[in-house]
Amino acid sequence: MRITQLTIYPVKSLRGMALQTATLTRRGLAYDRHWMLVDDDHRFVTQRELPAMAGVAVRLTDEALVLDHPRAAPLIIPLARTGQSRLRVRIWKDTCEALDEGAEAAEWLTEVLGGVEGGGLRLVRFPPDHRREVEADYLRGESAHTAFPDGYPLLVTHQASLDRLNERLVAKGVDAVPMSRFRPNLVVEGSAPFAEVDWDALAVESGIRLGLRKPCKRCKIITQDPLTGEAPVPKEPLKTLVEMDTQPGWRGAFFGQNAIPLDGVGQALRVGERLTATTRV
Repeated sequence: MRITQLTIYPVKSLRGMALQTATLTRRGLAYDRHWMLVDDDHRFVTQRELPAMAGVAVRLTDEALVLDHPRAAPLIIPLARTGQSRLRVRIWKDTCEALDEGAEAAEWLTEVLGGVEGGGLRLVRFPPDHRREVEADYLRGESAHTAFPDGYPLLVTHQASLDRLNERLVAKGVDAVPMSRFRPNLVVEGSAPFAEVDWDALAVESGIRLGLRKPCKRCKIITQDPLTGEAPVPKEPLKTLVEMDTQPGWRGAFFGQNAIPLDGVGQALRVGERLTATTRV
């Protein structure tokens, strides 16, 4: 098998950045979900509530995070920054610390996106000295932590599984969907469709190992175009994933596997790199 795509999403639920090389950190790929939008109650905001977030493009330079939108000049946030105020923010049932990126960022986001239920938006950064633990329920004696993803440092998807899903969609008269609908960090190819359901770990020749620990249950974001936020066919491909029962024994729509770093933190993953999978006993 080999890696075919590497993607990071520096700001949770804004557009992703395709990479050829990505550094593995304890929290996942470097800068992935390192920032997040919150509302006036300091609760996380995603395309579930605000589909227009799909219209904000994201860039990283050596010095800054840059957000682009056709309705405003770019927003530039220095990577090396100190003195931000701390907030307590909520992601699902988690409460964690965050660094507020300030009034300029808040005004820019509220201007281009409008806000949620008439309120404003703020941009927050994950603090380097904070640790947000991964739920222990599906770990195997390991410990893992992450930044602002929904729950796990990494999401792995499989090209053959997308191909099988698209076969079913096309047979129903529905357009095929791109892998970007599922917002993965790693896309791999070279095994049978949905073989990843049984994988325990992925190993790269460089020494990196990733543990696949929990199936990824999907929400309505996968029904939305990743560039516009519009839903061309309501409930698809959610409905078809449920019909396919892609994660036997689990109720709902599942696609991809949540993963944690096991070995090789600090090393680089590369598109085209070969890897091997071990299956659960």
